[in-house]
Amino acid sequence: MLSTAGCLGGQSSAAQTVTMPGDLRFEPKTATIEPGETVTWTNESDIDHTVTAYEDEIPDAAAYFASGGFESERTARNRVTEGLIAPGENYEHTFEEPGTYGYFCIPHEGSGMVGTVRVK
Repeated sequence: MLSTAGCLGGQSSAAQTVTMPGDLRFEPKTATIEPGETVTWTNESDIDHTVTAYEDEIPDAAAYFASGGFESERTARNRVTEGLIAPGENYEHTFEEPGTYGYFCIPHEGSGMVGTVRVK
């Protein structure tokens, strides 16, 4: 499944790739981009992951993002199997609002699989 939920139509500016290697982390842990640029998360591990924004850790004016295209953290958590990114697949999101965005992998949050996107 190639999940492109959260992407804007037309040309996107691919600014940063974040990988999900086999040791339950996002690499890099913090991605820094400009407004209008896109982050692509690539699952390089052999297990499923999610990319799920912490709803209270994104700018007030920002669009919520989660693999699976959910509109809230609660829905993403409740329907986690619909947002899984399979090994070898990608998820991308274009960030329009400046600020700091905290996100995590639902199945591996307890193992510390969290990251940050900074939009300057």
